[in-house]
Amino acid sequence: MFTIGDFARHGRVSVRMLRHYDAIGLLRPAHVDPHSGYRFYEADQLARLNRVIALKELGFTLDQVGSILDEQIGAEELRGMLRLRQAELETALAEAAGRLAQVGARLRAIESEGHMSTQDVVIKKVPPVRLAELSGVAAGFGPGEIGPVIQPLYDELCARLEGAGVTGFGPGIAYYEDAGRGDGSVVVHAGMTVPAGAEPDGVDIVVLPGLEEAATVVHRGPMDDILPTAQTLATWIDANGYRSAGYARELYLECPDDRAKWVTELQEPVVRV
Repeated sequence: MFTIGDFARHGRVSVRMLRHYDAIGLLRPAHVDPHSGYRFYEADQLARLNRVIALKELGFTLDQVGSILDEQIGAEELRGMLRLRQAELETALAEAAGRLAQVGARLRAIESEGHMSTQDVVIKKVPPVRLAELSGVAAGFGPGEIGPVIQPLYDELCARLEGAGVTGFGPGIAYYEDAGRGDGSVVVHAGMTVPAGAEPDGVDIVVLPGLEEAATVVHRGPMDDILPTAQTLATWIDANGYRSAGYARELYLECPDDRAKWVTELQEPVVRV
């Protein structure tokens, strides 16, 4: 038998919690000394305690936990419930990481206000290019909406090109257009340049028209940090007698495994004001 203190230590819970579980009938001690009132627990009660804690972590109330345990939930079913909860938490963690990246980008954009930019903006003509592409719809044009859509598109596109035996493709070019839903959503086109004659199945082959005039700037680093660069480009366009004529394209010049070393050129179509 364990004293309540020893049982709490082995179960990684507080004595106060065990007393509460006793009071509501969720986990009664195996023995209570009739004279001192001291509670004692048996080793096999750790299994019930583990299930109580696990079900609480799944979001069940203590009343619900009691009902579930009284119906003798099996270890396999409990394992499945915990795996589901694990997946939910992993999704929430990924979403929180995305929001954190967006906050960081906003902070860097604010910190860059009023400072001379070290990024050079160049006006140039962009030639047409032949692309193999896949497309999807993002809820908005922010990095947090674009990222979860475009990355799977590129993963699938590269897999299909490699599966079709297409060689010499790249670099990647992403371009965007309004989805026409009136809610700010955009169509995301994830493309890779391919040589003439390449006609792989399962992808769209398009000739992306050239741009007569494009304001261009090079972004170094992950695309989650694109906001300050994009705002530098927008400020330059406004200050130099141009106006934007559409969404900026993204030309992925270097894409190593370390995304901090990515090099991307933004190409925004412009016209003279």
